[in-house]
Amino acid sequence: MKYLVTVCLAAAVTFLPAMSQAQPLEPDNGRQFIEFVRARGAELLAQHRAPANLEEWNEQLTELRERLLESWGGFPSEACPLAPKKLGELSRDGYRIEKIILQTRPGIWMTANTYVPDKPGKLPAVLCVHGHWRGAKQDPVVQSRCIGLAKHGFFVLVVDAFGAGERAVGKALGEYHGEMTGATLLPVGLPLSGLQVYENRRAVDYLVSRPEVDAERIGITGASGGGNQSEYAGGWDDRLKAVVPVCSVGTARAALQVAACMCEIVPGKLRFMDEWNVLAMSAPRGLLVLNATRDGIQFSVAESRKSLAVVGPVYRLHGQPAQMRHAVFESNHAYNQEMRETMYGWMTQQLKGIGDGSPLAEPQITTEDPETLRCFPGDSRPDDFVTIPQFAAATARHMLRENRPAEHQGDWKKQAEKMRAVLQETVFGGDASASPLNVRSTRAADAKSRILRFDPEPGLTLALHQELRQTTAPLAIVLDLEGTAKAAAHPIADELRRAGRSLVTLELRATGQLAYDRDQILRAPDHNTAEWSMLLGRPLLGQWVLDVRRCLDALNEQDGRVPNDIAVVGIGPAGLVALCSAAIDSRITRVAAVNTLASYVSEVPYEAQRMGILAPGILRDVGDIPQLAALVAPRRVVIAGGVSGGGMALTAQQIEDTYGPARPIWHLFAADHELVIGSSVRASSIAQNLLR
Repeated sequence: MKYLVTVCLAAAVTFLPAMSQAQPLEPDNGRQFIEFVRARGAELLAQHRAPANLEEWNEQLTELRERLLESWGGFPSEACPLAPKKLGELSRDGYRIEKIILQTRPGIWMTANTYVPDKPGKLPAVLCVHGHWRGAKQDPVVQSRCIGLAKHGFFVLVVDAFGAGERAVGKALGEYHGEMTGATLLPVGLPLSGLQVYENRRAVDYLVSRPEVDAERIGITGASGGGNQSEYAGGWDDRLKAVVPVCSVGTARAALQVAACMCEIVPGKLRFMDEWNVLAMSAPRGLLVLNATRDGIQFSVAESRKSLAVVGPVYRLHGQPAQMRHAVFESNHAYNQEMRETMYGWMTQQLKGIGDGSPLAEPQITTEDPETLRCFPGDSRPDDFVTIPQFAAATARHMLRENRPAEHQGDWKKQAEKMRAVLQETVFGGDASASPLNVRSTRAADAKSRILRFDPEPGLTLALHQELRQTTAPLAIVLDLEGTAKAAAHPIADELRRAGRSLVTLELRATGQLAYDRDQILRAPDHNTAEWSMLLGRPLLGQWVLDVRRCLDALNEQDGRVPNDIAVVGIGPAGLVALCSAAIDSRITRVAAVNTLASYVSEVPYEAQRMGILAPGILRDVGDIPQLAALVAPRRVVIAGGVSGGGMALTAQQIEDTYGPARPIWHLFAADHELVIGSSVRASSIAQNLLR
């Protein structure tokens, strides 16, 4: 989309040497950013070497567990009572099905079914995790393996993952727990991947508590997302003696080419592990990996073999090479009968000590109507049943109560510096601004505007468009994650032009004409690029802030200076980019957030937001959006309107209630007038408040 500036510029124009006419940016369908992500991923993965001996592996394993736990936000120091409740039972041929709920964290209930064989004595047990089948634990595909295992004499526990099955936001089956539902957990630093590992650990606690179960003979299996759960839970919990991930194993590098569920994202993963690392955590316990020939690249046979080529030697270091096995099936992405029969044989060998692990025939299976297996059929689930967003919101509120700002200016300055350092180094993944900018300038024929192309870091080229004024003219940068055309056409841009500002619009990486054309998943318009960035340990919010700062560096390099007065305006989600940029970079003297998310705290899935602004751990480690704004004090901050996590426009009182707690920070500097909080989003009002 082209945008032609038609505003007459009365002021003298900055002198520029003769240059070619500025050309509009060309859409690249995200190719540049995808190549950048893959290159950075390859650099990180190259650091993870295979161990030369068992001592070296044990050292790697210790560090791996520490880094994983850190990425997952830690686990509770004390486990709450499971307080199991049986809500019903079904009697079937050779086994019975129980409907139970378990408390995994205080007030958080997991819905589950047990399949209990009609056999005396202590039984081997298998934890079945469901993956992304719409019915979750109730789905016929999931039921089949549970029934087959029960008929082969295994006690089976099958659980609904947090946010799926009976644990969704709504009460009906079929909801997806990824994208903007699972994303509500990111700001509090408790990603869904870690929650699932902890909850599966609690499921093992329950199995151990059952009198029918032999605690020394427990395994785990699942497919797709359930296979991912099996890998991580199996690697983490050494009580699981047999681990069978199905259609889930590949390489971390291949994962940078496709979409993944939020439940599979370990923030910063590529900085400390590859796929083979987590698989090797199961050594020397029994590991059977099942792959399908017609699966996606991230779970392909070829990629899986790359990982297993490193896992195998770890098993050999333990002196147990036969404890790892790989089976390949002519199949689509599935957990079909042939795969199940292979799993039955492996579980029988590993947990019963019978046979050589060869496949066992599946008994006759008759699955149930999914509704009959529900702990809470229909809409009978209690109204106070806690969902993922509600858990995230309650956790956030607890964290914010513990986050008390300093009461004296000197103390606040010290606190703010620490917060900025954490924001930059921990949340955003470090400063990447030391590379050459390679600034290239082109000018419009009328000499009234120019485009500066620059490299914010190796592998990326961005372009800023500047409408020129006098060399001393104050600067205004307008940001919109929909792109520069939207930013330049926004009414606030016209007001800033009329106020004599030299207007700059910037095409941030992976946005606008640089956006990936297959990025959107349901409510998340930047789903894939945001997730890939998290895997790199560099959330998009931090990368966008870097782009803004490098934009100023490029202007400084080109002109030998930047103006002393620089305003940054962010529209919608870009308001977070503007606030965080100003928080870190003191060259920005004033900032406005227009119709921006007012708080990360939301009891419903995020709507009309970008996943890229949801930096893992930002609320936990630094604070909510008002605390981020406070880092700009005592400079001018204008909050113009605001929306809730659910995408609803907030009233003036709601905006004041949300941002009001930040007012005392400006008061410490006797600069109360520099914080303007209001519901008006009229461009003239914003400009007046921003520039006065």
